[in-house]
Order: sequence, then C-alpha cells, then structure tokens
Amino acid sequence: MRIAYVCMDRGVPVFGWTGSSIHVQEVVRGFLAQGARVELFVARTGNDPPPGLARVPVHRIPVLLEGPRSALEQSGFAANRDLGAALRRGGPFDLVYERYSLWSFAGMESARDMGVPGLLEVNAPLVEQQAQYRGLADRAGAEGVARRVFGAASALVALSRAIAAYLHRYPAAEGRVHVIPDGVNPDRFPPDLEPSCPGPPGTFTLGFVGSLKPWHGLPILVQAFDMLHRRHPNSRLLIVGDGPERVGLEADLAARGVAESVHLTGAVPPGQVPGLLASMDVAVAPYPNLPDFYFSPLKVFEYMAAGLAVVASRIGQLAELIQDGANGVLCPAGDPGALAEAVDRLCRDPGMRARLGQAARATVLRDHTWDGVVRRILALARREPAGESGCVEVQI
Repeated sequence: MRIAYVCMDRGVPVFGWTGSSIHVQEVVRGFLAQGARVELFVARTGNDPPPGLARVPVHRIPVLLEGPRSALEQSGFAANRDLGAALRRGGPFDLVYERYSLWSFAGMESARDMGVPGLLEVNAPLVEQQAQYRGLADRAGAEGVARRVFGAASALVALSRAIAAYLHRYPAAEGRVHVIPDGVNPDRFPPDLEPSCPGPPGTFTLGFVGSLKPWHGLPILVQAFDMLHRRHPNSRLLIVGDGPERVGLEADLAARGVAESVHLTGAVPPGQVPGLLASMDVAVAPYPNLPDFYFSPLKVFEYMAAGLAVVASRIGQLAELIQDGANGVLCPAGDPGALAEAVDRLCRDPGMRARLGQAARATVLRDHTWDGVVRRILALARREPAGESGCVEVQI
C-alpha cells in the first residue's frame, strides 16, 4: 500500500517535539510497521527526521510561515493548488491520510478524484480554536473550507467523542465519523527505566508534560503545588515543555515563593521524555473546566504507559479513560484544592501510587497502543464494516 500523509498545518512541524508532531510521527511509524510505503506532504518539517523516519520521502509544500494574519490565511488557501499538483505527480496512492488544517482541502479532493480512500483526522475544532486563541481574519472562508474538506473525505477520524459531536454539526460529515483516540508506544516506556532528572533522596516529585498552552490549567497546577508544598516541604514540581504561558508561569511561581522547588526543563526532544517521566512520582493533567473539552491528551496516555499514578480533571475523554481509584484519580476540573488533596493522598501512600500506576500501564497496553490505532485506521481505508451507524466508537 502506498500512503500519502498530508499535514498542511504550519503549527505542526511533522518532525517537531510537541504532542501534535509526535502524533504524526507515530501514525507514520505505524503505517510503516504494517508494510506500507509512506510519503509526507507537509507545510513544515521542523527538526531532522527522528529515528525510523529518515527514509520517508518528504514533499515540502510552500506556504508562508510568518506575516500578517490575512496573508497567512491566503497563503494557506493558495497552497491547495501546489498540494494537489504534488499529489498528482507523486501518485498513484492507495490512501490519502490527512491531519485536518484550517485551509487545506486538496488532499481529500485529490483522493476523491483518484478514486481512493481519503481519511481526514480531526484533532480539534480548528475554526473555533483559531478564532478564540489566535484570531481569524476570514472566518467565513475557514468555515467554507471545513465544509468542503469534510464533504470530500471518505471518512473522518475524530480523536474524541467531543470532536465527533462537533463534526456532526456539519451535514457533510454525517454518518462518516469514527472515534479513534490517541495511543502510545509502550516500548518507549520500559518499567525499569532509570530517572534522568531525579530529585534529592526523600523528594516527592509532582510532574507535568505539555506545551504550556492557555488551556492546560497551569495556574491551577501552581496553586495546587503551593498548597502541597506547604504540607510537604520535600516536594518538588517538574515541568517538561515550553510555550506561551511560561513567562506567566514563572512569575506565579516566584510570587508564591516556590520557584526554587520547581524545575522547568523547557522543550525537550521526545527521546528524553521517558526518562523525565521516570523521575516523577505522580503526574497531573490539571485542565480547567472548559465548556468544550475535545482533547485526547497524549501526555496522559504516556503518563499511564510509564506506570505513573495520574491525577486528572474529571472532564471529557479523561473521565472515560481513567477509572477513579482503579487506574488513576479524577478530581473536579478547575479546582486547585481538590487537585492538591488528591496529590497529597498519593504522596502519603506509596502503595496506592504503585497500584494505580500498574493498572494505568495495563490499561493503555491493552486498549491504546499506536499499533492498535493504525489498525483501526487501515480498517477504515479498506472500508471494513463499521456498524449500522457508520460511527466506530472504540473503548476508552
């Protein structure tokens, strides 16, 4: 099978280090592991190819990376011409698989025109997200592209039920939405991995991994850690990642007088994440009470694969993935006091941490590996039966 993987989102360099980039890389690795030949058609590559992907052909589609918002949007729309031409030159393909981006429609329309499956992976309600957090000059144009690409795809892969519900607002997507959450590569997280950033003997380490975005609940995390640290002066906070909220995060930590008990690694390559997770005792996903929580948080799957006790907000997919008290702990979204109490219980009970961590790892190894994700994707490409509703609801 020849697969064209399309990612025209300038915010997702396919060889980058963020969760979005890792998702691209792991799906491509999964295709390769199934014996497929994959070619990438992308707006940005980012870093050098990571292990296992150096020989994957890459077609760079020209698009503006900086400039006024309206110019960026127009460039994204205009790139469809070059993307369509590149797919025609590189074909024939047996499958076109695309990570949905705001202005891209040529991948799915090319698949339709070639008479091959076109699967569109939808990770977020991008029109709303862009308008709320970054600004959108031509919202009507972006909505038009969404209707166009959703209608051209032979099937849509939603990472969560919330995204599936969002897609069902579009008549063009009706009956072709399939829910396939994120996955994890368990080989990256061996149980006996040595910590790469251990604290001093007797230290309890609370950890967070993420790109420090506004929706990650960092103020909640800082307030909860402040409460925890007053009870347990030997505790520290290990934050892995970088992003737009870092300046405010550092200021908040300094104002509370806990900055010396916090270690911020900044952005790190994916290969360093397992050792950093092994340096944590408990890992958190402190999401606020967002009205539309659509995420399938890669960090939480990796926390669980690393055998960590996880404390997460009771919201969206997290409330389905984590069974409170069985393979993790759930607490009310946006409640720093509840988060601090949950972590405090785990700090005092190493046996509970170990039990929850073992159950968490067993959950993702059973139900949420990248191998399983890719098998479901390829089943859609082969048009295998998806049930009467046309919507595959995987167990989460």
